[in-house]
Amino acid sequence: MSAPTDVLLLCWRDTGHPQGGGSERYLERVGAEFAARGSRVTLLTARYPGAPRTQMLHGMRVIRAGGRLTVYPRALATIAAARFGRGRLAGYRPDVVVDTQNGVPFFARLVTSAPTVVLVHHCHREQWPVAGKLLAKVGWRIESRLSPRVHRDNRYVTVSVPSKAELVDLGVDAERITVVRGGIDPVPEGIVPEPNPGGFRLIALSRLVPHKQVEDALAVVARLSESGVDSTLDVVGDGWWADRLRTHVQALGVEDRVRFHGHVSERRKHELLAGADLHLMPSRKEGWGLAVIEAAQHGVPTVGYASSAGLTDSIVDGATGVLVDDVDELAEVAADLAKDAERRRELGAAARARSVQFLWSETADGFARVFEL
Repeated sequence: MSAPTDVLLLCWRDTGHPQGGGSERYLERVGAEFAARGSRVTLLTARYPGAPRTQMLHGMRVIRAGGRLTVYPRALATIAAARFGRGRLAGYRPDVVVDTQNGVPFFARLVTSAPTVVLVHHCHREQWPVAGKLLAKVGWRIESRLSPRVHRDNRYVTVSVPSKAELVDLGVDAERITVVRGGIDPVPEGIVPEPNPGGFRLIALSRLVPHKQVEDALAVVARLSESGVDSTLDVVGDGWWADRLRTHVQALGVEDRVRFHGHVSERRKHELLAGADLHLMPSRKEGWGLAVIEAAQHGVPTVGYASSAGLTDSIVDGATGVLVDDVDELAEVAADLAKDAERRRELGAAARARSVQFLWSETADGFARVFEL
């Protein structure tokens, strides 16, 4: 499938950012695929401590400027200046722009004549309150009203059927939305599972931010312990909520059963996943749930919340994992699976078989088809 010559990607973070996650990885892998096909790919994103202003990454040119909020006007100014032969992209005229809407978009269509595709992983209604009362109100108004109006003629890409339904609820025409699911990187060769000292081993692979609700995974460990189930939890990932979670572990009295690993290498992540029995994903909201498929690569099923939207797409309920409604059910299902190794193996085998369907090359093909519309 043909690729455009110049592709411009916009995202508030990249994967090297301390708070980068699955949505950033999705965009970069798409960019890397197009770069491998001969496209000149540029990513505009925010700076963070230790990050170079300009960098070649996976065949893409990465240009960083601005912070959490200022990245938006800085990126727009860079695009606008380029049209007049000025700035860091002087003379640059992309063939297509992918404007990532992480709550709010960049509104690139206002400063470029190139076709703009809006990438939305999920809507942020449930997450905005964390930003503070005023910013939450303004942000949700931009996301739910202003963006659909400004982009009323644009194509949209999202990562799951539930996320598409959310966009339709905001007034985006269904025929302008294409679902393009993410791929998965292969497991590194020679992975040796993390040794298991015994007991039921849980893992939570997540950014440590409030809407991921890792507190519920901690509660599961506490309840299993109270009921006599020997269990441990590996928390893999980091974020600004980490200290609150460590305090919560102390309050629950399960310090000896929970390990916080922080950011780890890809290899270390797979070692921990390979040694796990069950993956917990109690997130309030997910666009898709890349960690579900990463766990599935190792035959590890996931239990998560049906209300998260995206997990209803990445988990086939009762076949590759289990969807539950609240923390009580999360603990109940975990307890049942702790006692039923055969059921865990069945779920894990189905999850592993399904994981091979997701390829980044097919994700890029999906974008290429959208670009041609």
